[in-house]
Amino acid sequence: MALTADDVERFEAFRPRLEALAYRLLGSAAEAEDAAQETFLRWQAADVDRIEVPEAWLTKVVTNLCLNQLASARARRETYVGQWLPEPLLGGDPMLGPAETAEQRESVSYAVLTLMERLSPGERAVYVLREAFAYSHREIAAILDITEAASQQILHRARKHVAGGRARTMIDEAAARRIVEEFLTAAASGRTEPLVRLLVEDVVSVADGGGKVPARAKAFQGALAVARFLRGLFKPGEAKRAIAGGSPELHAWTANGDPAVVAVMDGRVVGVLSLEVTAEGIAAIRNQVNPDKLERATARWAAVDHGDPLFTIF
Repeated sequence: MALTADDVERFEAFRPRLEALAYRLLGSAAEAEDAAQETFLRWQAADVDRIEVPEAWLTKVVTNLCLNQLASARARRETYVGQWLPEPLLGGDPMLGPAETAEQRESVSYAVLTLMERLSPGERAVYVLREAFAYSHREIAAILDITEAASQQILHRARKHVAGGRARTMIDEAAARRIVEEFLTAAASGRTEPLVRLLVEDVVSVADGGGKVPARAKAFQGALAVARFLRGLFKPGEAKRAIAGGSPELHAWTANGDPAVVAVMDGRVVGVLSLEVTAEGIAAIRNQVNPDKLERATARWAAVDHGDPLFTIF
């Protein structure tokens, strides 16, 4: 049955929410877009006049598409080269979704997206639907074809897994910029001491190159080890410039609500280094340099006024 212009408009009005939901479930902007488009194809094939609550129907379809995708994603990640990190979303990206409550902002943070890798697909779905989109357990039960009691139990388990992380400090854009400026100043100083002072004792630094960009397969752990790594990373050198093909410009921004260093070369985002900030200091550094996971960031970067760089690396 052909869709009317109104039917298409109804879907398009809801597409951003579907993409935001799919991104939280999959950790990939590209896969989230694909899931939303496949949902549109299902909408196109349905008898939409008989769908009583379009929002509920669309949410159920996209959630189940993502659950199927998560099952195969787990197998792919077992053979992934190096560390796997989610695709970062730069500040202002509509795919970040609702951000009115602390729970909503937390649910799209890099820290929580990474921790959600511990969850089963079902746990992940219940957690996202409840924490990020405030669906009731009754609604979640209908979406996932489970009981309300099961939804409550699954959420309890999921929260316990996700609670394994540190309590993040919520900060605004101005504070994020100050943190990034202080971090870059310390990293470019050539000394480890200024960096160590910014880091918590058991800080972790992880990078995702996807086998396409050099990145250490194992995480650096501990303030001194991470500080030494960062000192070397930011140390200028002709060899580094040759490998990178130039000198990336470093900007202060946010990614998934966290302070972030955005590395840009010839208008292309070549790295997003996110800082997980707690009351005690920087608890984790997650560096996404896999070019396949930076295409949306590059498109977003081109659409915003990002000003002059703070530093030029190498």
